[in-house]
Amino acid sequence: MIIKKLGFICFASIVSISGVFGQDLQNLKFGKISVADFAVSSLSSDTGASAIIIKDYGKTEFTGSSHGFFDIVFTRNIRVKIVNNNGFGIAEYKILLFNNRKGVAEKITELKGSTYNMVNGSIQETKLDPKTVFEEKVSRNHNQAKFTMPALKAGSIYELSYTVKSNYFFDPPTWNFQHEYPCLWSEYEVTIPSMFHYLTKTRGDDHFDVKKTESTEQHYFVHESGGAIETDNYMSVSCTSFRTRWIKKNVPALKPQPYISTIENYLSNISFELSFFQQNETDEKQLEMPTWDVQSRVLLNSNDFGIELSQDNYWMDEDVKNVADGALNSEEEIRKIYDFVRDNFLCTDYSSMYVETSLRDVYKKRAGNVAELNLLLVAMLRHRHILADPAILSTRDNGVASKDYPLLYEYNYLICVAHVGSAIYKLDASSPFNSFNKLPVNCYNWGARIINEQHPDYLMISPDSVSEARTTNAMFINDDKGNFTGSITTIYGNEQSADIRSTVKKTSSKEFFKTIQTSYTDMNVSNEGFDSLNRPDHPLILHYDLDPKNMKSSDILYFNPVLGPSFETNPFAVAERMYPVEMSSKMDYLYLLTMEIPKGFQVDELPKSVRVKFNENEGFFEYLIQKNPDNIQMKVHLKFNRATFPTEEYANLREFFAFVVKKESEQIVFKKIK
Repeated sequence: MIIKKLGFICFASIVSISGVFGQDLQNLKFGKISVADFAVSSLSSDTGASAIIIKDYGKTEFTGSSHGFFDIVFTRNIRVKIVNNNGFGIAEYKILLFNNRKGVAEKITELKGSTYNMVNGSIQETKLDPKTVFEEKVSRNHNQAKFTMPALKAGSIYELSYTVKSNYFFDPPTWNFQHEYPCLWSEYEVTIPSMFHYLTKTRGDDHFDVKKTESTEQHYFVHESGGAIETDNYMSVSCTSFRTRWIKKNVPALKPQPYISTIENYLSNISFELSFFQQNETDEKQLEMPTWDVQSRVLLNSNDFGIELSQDNYWMDEDVKNVADGALNSEEEIRKIYDFVRDNFLCTDYSSMYVETSLRDVYKKRAGNVAELNLLLVAMLRHRHILADPAILSTRDNGVASKDYPLLYEYNYLICVAHVGSAIYKLDASSPFNSFNKLPVNCYNWGARIINEQHPDYLMISPDSVSEARTTNAMFINDDKGNFTGSITTIYGNEQSADIRSTVKKTSSKEFFKTIQTSYTDMNVSNEGFDSLNRPDHPLILHYDLDPKNMKSSDILYFNPVLGPSFETNPFAVAERMYPVEMSSKMDYLYLLTMEIPKGFQVDELPKSVRVKFNENEGFFEYLIQKNPDNIQMKVHLKFNRATFPTEEYANLREFFAFVVKKESEQIVFKKIK
């Protein structure tokens, strides 16, 4: 199986920049630093910038190789100004290097860098020591070279240059124009021989200050070794190549905001994927990008994916029979097998779509990565003659994958899909907190691709298809002893149930309820507990009692009737937003209150009832409160019928939530009867 993505990672704090830097960046010469270069700074409106990328230049070109075809050579040059100590993170590099474990491996052929500091009015250079660069394995197909630029301090300028050579030409290096730091000049130059035809994809802001393509005649010298017996072959190839330059100036820093699946979806970049190779227009196309039908067959016959699904797997005969026996129908049979895997196996890695060992070993060890556990689930269901397939997807934090193109490197997760008649069951047995036919919230990222030789269908799994409900019942009474006491019961939806169960497992129920107690400054929490804590297929129920403090000594009581508001603060506090709002699911929050008027008090002030709609039928908030002779009743309901909202709706959404937060903070005023 071949997956590959060449790139780099910089860890950084978040900054912004605007305006134009006066230096002639187009003609900036790397390796030549002057005293004047240290004067570069952001404008006064960007004083928060902890580092500035002055110029980032990348170049990809093809060269003739020693293995009879072509190599790709990628070179990057970057100059950065460290503004303050918070900017040191930009100087930490991880260069990803692809290795298919079959002789195709990327290598750094040149790496050099220097940090420049002003010392007593003169420039002091500290070179990057090659001994500080080390390589480590990060996945089945990737190593990474790690290093940090030396002698960093506030005011430093560093330059880095490296070259990566690869004979993997299916997807030339992606170029990111935008980073976690502002960039004054970002440029990418790519020269591609005419026989290579690539699908070019742009993401994020697709405006370029310069975008220019020109043709040029290139000559490539190809060498193929004949081995110990055969004579070496040498060949000169001449062809038209196309050189394209993309330039962006004054690129703002990437700014993450709440309620977004991953900021990477909006990162401004450009990537390539080989569509086909064709020597001349009359020649047959070669190396064509496979269809999903072809890719499914490849995956299902691959040792590190689905080859074991076609085998007898006799070793599971008795155990599968014992697990599934007694089921009254196919759905119950699926549920029994799903429960068995979920409740008895440990997931060791939640980001994988390939197996690293046999399913039999996974079964024996009772542990495996998410792909191994869910492929085991597929195999066990098939063993009972239930139609089941693996399906691959990209999780929300991994970014949205291409729907139409089988770009496997964009996928990082595998689930099981079972079919009974027209019913489809989406199953993930990797977490002990997953409910049957429910996926972790991170999987709802628009779609999954079913890996099936005849029907590699696209399965829609969008945040708009799932609703997170929560119902809270609050009751306050005057007990027989004249005390005013309350009780709270909350029934959680799938997502929040899983989150709380996970939190309690990592800490304890005691620690969890300590957190609840801290949220009540004027009440004591007691008799706390859970229902269905260890039953993941059931909603989690939370309950506890409340005892208000200092009531009898007060003449005026201020009481917020919404205990456990939908949102304590506006999640959209920022005035402007650059990206859509992407909630993990639709929401349906219901709060019900019945309370007796505290003995010896009367109602002095009561909030007003109100109903507010969002975009007519896309959501609503209602706050209904009613005073009766001896009690107060309330219903608060917040509901949205979709989970994602475009940027142009942000202002309305922000205003809507501001109203919700303000309304839910209003208080009832009780005055003592004299």
